[in-house]
Amino acid sequence: MLCADLVDVEWRDKTGRLKRTVANLEDISLSGACLQMDIAIPLQTNLRISYPRGELIGRVRYCVYREIGYFLGVEFEPGYKWSQRSFKPQHLLDPRRLVPRRSSRDDGNADRPVC
Repeated sequence: MLCADLVDVEWRDKTGRLKRTVANLEDISLSGACLQMDIAIPLQTNLRISYPRGELIGRVRYCVYREIGYFLGVEFEPGYKWSQRSFKPQHLLDPRRLVPRRSSRDDGNADRPVC
């Protein structure tokens, strides 16, 4: 699901110090999320994503810089799954809603000229 919301993120740096920041939640699924941040976090770093009624624990799977900041792919740890019941981001969009559905009467020849 594409989304936009601010979440709190915590992790430990390589010296073991606890770090905290706010990140923009870009997208989320049952098993992971994409965060936009101002700083890079090393691959395989464990982190905690906190939201008003709970948290998700995950591991950084990718971290890339794109024009406006770092984008981190986070894979949730076993036992942690996102649910819209527990956390509905402020702006949430299911990309499947952007693609028109074919009707059951559509035979796949919609572009064929009618005689």
